[in-house]
Amino acid sequence: MMLLNPKKETFEHLDEKSREIMLKTIDFFEKKGKIKLVDDYNAKEWYADFLEFVKENQIFYTLLTPTEYGEEGCRWDTRRICDFNEILGFYGLCYWYTWQVTILGLGPIWMGKNEEVKKKTAELLKSGGIFAFGLSEKQHGADIYASDMTLIPLDEGKYMAEGGKYYIGNANKASLVSVFGKNADTDEYVFFAVDSQHPNFNLVKNTVSSQNYVAEFSLNSYPITDDDILTTGREAWDSSLNTINVGKYNLGWASIGICTHSFYEALNHASHRNLFNHYVTDFPHIKQLFMDAYCRLTAMKLFALRASDYMRSATADDRRYLLYNPMVKMKVTTQGEDVINHLWDVIAAKGFEKDQYFSVAAVDIRALPKLEGTVHVNMALIIKFMFNYFFNPGEFPEVPERVDAVNDDFLFAQGATKGLGKIQFHDFNKAYNSVDLPNINIFKQQIEIFKEFMTQATPDEAQQKDIDFLLIVGELFTLVAYGQLIIENAAIKKLDDDILDRIFDVMIRDFSKFALQLYSKPSSSEKQMEICQKMIKKPAVNPDQFERIWEKYIISQKDLYEMNP
Repeated sequence: MMLLNPKKETFEHLDEKSREIMLKTIDFFEKKGKIKLVDDYNAKEWYADFLEFVKENQIFYTLLTPTEYGEEGCRWDTRRICDFNEILGFYGLCYWYTWQVTILGLGPIWMGKNEEVKKKTAELLKSGGIFAFGLSEKQHGADIYASDMTLIPLDEGKYMAEGGKYYIGNANKASLVSVFGKNADTDEYVFFAVDSQHPNFNLVKNTVSSQNYVAEFSLNSYPITDDDILTTGREAWDSSLNTINVGKYNLGWASIGICTHSFYEALNHASHRNLFNHYVTDFPHIKQLFMDAYCRLTAMKLFALRASDYMRSATADDRRYLLYNPMVKMKVTTQGEDVINHLWDVIAAKGFEKDQYFSVAAVDIRALPKLEGTVHVNMALIIKFMFNYFFNPGEFPEVPERVDAVNDDFLFAQGATKGLGKIQFHDFNKAYNSVDLPNINIFKQQIEIFKEFMTQATPDEAQQKDIDFLLIVGELFTLVAYGQLIIENAAIKKLDDDILDRIFDVMIRDFSKFALQLYSKPSSSEKQMEICQKMIKKPAVNPDQFERIWEKYIISQKDLYEMNP
């Protein structure tokens, strides 16, 4: 089974200390119970109990302190971070969020060269501190080029910070906030650390109605010295984007956790509800909705796990993770919305009830595609890799499954954030040709026709400037890379061929949907429309396979997990 069941999971792939953290965290939430969990959410109750638990068990310290700065067991290990992401998403996005923005706040610190701040940060983490990432601004949003946060030089080695930041999680309680701005004299970018409890740190308001505190704050003549500077110039710019590279990957895992809990709750409800002398799960359309939800969710996890392998194996000469990483943020989170939509169509009005986890999930799942850069921003990034992916492959050593207990040093030494168009990938055909399944074979036909579109009906100059047109092209490209890593990980995990084939049943239909959207664009040429029509395919029909998956992997999971009341 690919899906997390907190009451059965043993985390055998982790070392003893990491395993203990995961199991203790599950125990914390199960003891809290669903009633209290949902009541706190509805009351917008600050999660002080969770942060106290984190402090008592030094969880953020252990999981988020690089080996060099922590005690035994401390390391930045993306694989176990995935596990913790999934657990927190499973129980509530607010708990994941305070962890996520701590990760973002730590990025510029661990990537910087200020050793004293790093040592201080390790001590703050050990004492239960949380962190914040002061990047976005009210008037500029994701346009970090236009930062108005100013660092004004005074006497030698002394500065004064002036300006505001907006939509900054944890800023009410953060031990340190990593703030991005510009030097008033040189116009150079700079990252510096401030204390959220300092009298010159003005907490304006919470910008959201939530358990989280997502702050607007201003620095009013805030005193800064060289001892507070993390990075300057190009290094500051690079650490802003490289921090996002590390952090946005986590959003896909939050979606996986949310969808998994929702899957159990929806299945338990539907399998016990009798309508018109039939259980709801006996109806064909309900089976189809559960089938698509299960296949999408399994694919989400297969892809995100495999992307972790590429992140952990990355080097200056192998930056393939820069395609797969934003796909976890963009593709996995939008697939999460589809999963919740499928399940909500099953449970209908039940999904609104305030004592259900699902009522929380249905709201929170919408946030994830819209954080750490919108889907559109990440798609614009992904498109830069398309030519080399299809037409200019490179040679790379095989990337193994990475569950080894080591610090992921490269993530804090990623280097310059440029040259994306030069990044090469291994030949995706190796994965697709390694399996012979009906739906994968049909999907391979769609890929070949898409390549025909790119070579024989290349978007003209106007279409290349039309973001809406390119977004659909990007969706088609994304499906190819998504399928590639799913196939690779299916081999590693020894996934049942029935499930792998059925995942591509879903992907064929998605590919056909985007092909139809491209066909329907006002600017599509006759040649483009002709090729788009050929991309539209029907999956292989296999009722026996459907029933095998239904019995073995879906309906068999009813009542296997129910959160403690």
